[in-house]
Amino acid sequence: MSESVRNTGLFAIVAGLIALTGFMQSWNSALFILNMGLISAIMAIGVNLQWGFAGLFNVGVMGFVALGGLAAVLVAMPPETEAWSAGGMGVILGLLLGAATVFAAVMVMSKMPKGRARTLSVIVVLVGGFFLFRAVFDPSVAAIEAVNPAATGYLGGLNFFSAGRTELRADLFALLSWPVGGLLAAGAAWLIGKTALGLRSDYLAIATLGIAEIIIAVIKNEDWLARGVKNVIGIPRPAPYEITLQNSPEFVDRAGAMGLDPVIASTLYVKLVYTFLFLVVLLTLLWMAQKALKSPWGRMMRAIRDNEVAAEAMGKDVTRRHLQIFVLGSAVCGIAGAMITTLDGQLTPGTYQPLRFTFLIWVMVIVGGSGNNFGAVLGAFLIWFLWVQVEPIGLWLMQVITSGLPEGSGLKAHLIESAAHMRLLTMGIILLLVLRFSPRGLIPER
Repeated sequence: MSESVRNTGLFAIVAGLIALTGFMQSWNSALFILNMGLISAIMAIGVNLQWGFAGLFNVGVMGFVALGGLAAVLVAMPPETEAWSAGGMGVILGLLLGAATVFAAVMVMSKMPKGRARTLSVIVVLVGGFFLFRAVFDPSVAAIEAVNPAATGYLGGLNFFSAGRTELRADLFALLSWPVGGLLAAGAAWLIGKTALGLRSDYLAIATLGIAEIIIAVIKNEDWLARGVKNVIGIPRPAPYEITLQNSPEFVDRAGAMGLDPVIASTLYVKLVYTFLFLVVLLTLLWMAQKALKSPWGRMMRAIRDNEVAAEAMGKDVTRRHLQIFVLGSAVCGIAGAMITTLDGQLTPGTYQPLRFTFLIWVMVIVGGSGNNFGAVLGAFLIWFLWVQVEPIGLWLMQVITSGLPEGSGLKAHLIESAAHMRLLTMGIILLLVLRFSPRGLIPER
């Protein structure tokens, strides 16, 4: 069997599983799996760029995804004018003072000769700048968070059209938040990479994991930025709202002509709109990743991955290339993060967990085949399908196994309750089987 036929067959199997979900359960469930599979595939491509192309062990994927979600709020939500009046300028001035303090400390470090005087000068600049920053920043934040804290209590975003008469422009702002999410994640990756990429692979993993937790902690605790754990809801989206479609006589008539209930038809229509948009983004990024992989730049990155010493001896700037690929991969994860938040219509910082947004993505890349973009996409769809379906299948299986046991049996109750852990058990078994029998993944790198 040729490699192309085998790979096509693997994709056909995954497509068949999703279609089977539609026939056996509901097409809403199937489209949900498909849409989240598309977003997971985009995140897997971002991780594959870093690990498969350059060997960078980034365990901070969750942080960059969260920054993408934050971008959806900052771009797509309307500004809170009262909050801006209360302390918006003060917050901006405080942030500028903080940045100026760091810049001044760097300049002192670079201009003064080494010695006690330089150390003392840096300490004075940092301590003085910190107190000045807090003196301006803290009162402004308190004023913002005091403005209707039950409903707003934050600055809002840049979508001046969301509350106006032009809904189309609000939709465009929602789409604009996707590339902005990539830019925000790329900017954070550049700052992180300038300091962390000099670390060895295992220390880099620890550093990126810690930085991701810091990003989540900031989003959770800085209420003025995105309401913290109070969540931001009602984020504008590029697809129409279901209730709008259900109130449209034309849509109701079309749904009736196809024999569909208007409520079900509206949810299917909205999910199909998202499927189209997500598919366009995935195919675009996949095409770009394939072009990069086959280019001289891609061959250089793999040469650096395989032997950094030899590549550096040939005149390649390894650190610069690592920073480049780290920023690119993080930007892709940021785009996916903005897409998830737009799909959900809300930003919920409490849902950003390493298990879902870091380690599950790594399982997708490893199972699919690191270094192969199509393998990363296949792994994303397969693992996400199993992540969604294994728990209900496990519950059904436990009920069948324990059907002969009497009601009230402790063993029966224990086995049924254990079905909640089927996801983790299944992921571990799949990972062990792939590493044992196909260590290069289902679609290995060529």
